[in-house]
Amino acid sequence: MSQTNKPVNQKAWFLILPVFICVAFSAILPLMTVVNYSVQDIISPERRVFVGTEWFAAVMRDEDLHAALWNQLRFSCAVLAVELPLGIALALSMPAAGWKSSATLVVVALSLLIPWNVVGTIWQIFGRTDIGLMGATLAKLGIEYSYTGDATQAWLTVLLMDVWHWTPLVALLAFAGLRSIPDAYYQAARIDGASKFAVFRYIQLPKMRGVLMIAVLLRFMDSFMIYTEPFVLTGGGPGNATTFLSQYLTQKAVGQFDLGPAAAFSLIYFLIILLFCFVLYNWMQRLGQAQQEGAGHE
Repeated sequence: MSQTNKPVNQKAWFLILPVFICVAFSAILPLMTVVNYSVQDIISPERRVFVGTEWFAAVMRDEDLHAALWNQLRFSCAVLAVELPLGIALALSMPAAGWKSSATLVVVALSLLIPWNVVGTIWQIFGRTDIGLMGATLAKLGIEYSYTGDATQAWLTVLLMDVWHWTPLVALLAFAGLRSIPDAYYQAARIDGASKFAVFRYIQLPKMRGVLMIAVLLRFMDSFMIYTEPFVLTGGGPGNATTFLSQYLTQKAVGQFDLGPAAAFSLIYFLIILLFCFVLYNWMQRLGQAQQEGAGHE
């Protein structure tokens, strides 16, 4: 049999050339600029001194960075611990079909349409003890509440604000996962006399694993980069109670104009997010494989 050589048309590369150009201008070039700043001491626009890894070492020894990192880790873990179960519970309670389902989806998704700075302003008013619904209610109940004066209350208010804003995203993803489960699974569960918890444990939760993995990664990345809402609500205070990594970076770059340390920290910040997302993704993948193997043995 004779072999025929299929001609290769290299013109197809022109179709993806716009994508490469967009990525170069939006990601690669800014990243190279940050790397360039991170190894230089920028005295003035005309004077720069190469310092190597000096800024990285200085940033890693910064106690304010350690405090901001601790605040960030506590906040991101609390977000996942609260929003995931709450979103799943909300998705399970939503109507499955009909006009009620459509209306519920619209109502649930309303908070996702509000801009981040407006969310901070809403909760800033909401928490006031004179005109805010939550603040005034707590004051009438005799509970001393001040998100501007108490560090713990400020941190909890920011957490509550994020839960209100982003739990609907987890609920919508979980709802989509639930609707993708075939009815045959539920019919088999009814024949076997399975309880509601057994249906959730052995049918719904395993089938939602893919969308829940997406929800975990999205919520972790978003919560780890949160800036606008706590900045509008508390300004990072009282003290440094709600100063997260993004606000610490902004203070370095804009407030103090320390471009070198800010660039070094932004690279460390980027690597931290990648590392945690990689660990979470692999952990959830292994958990899913272990569940599949256990189901196969059964």
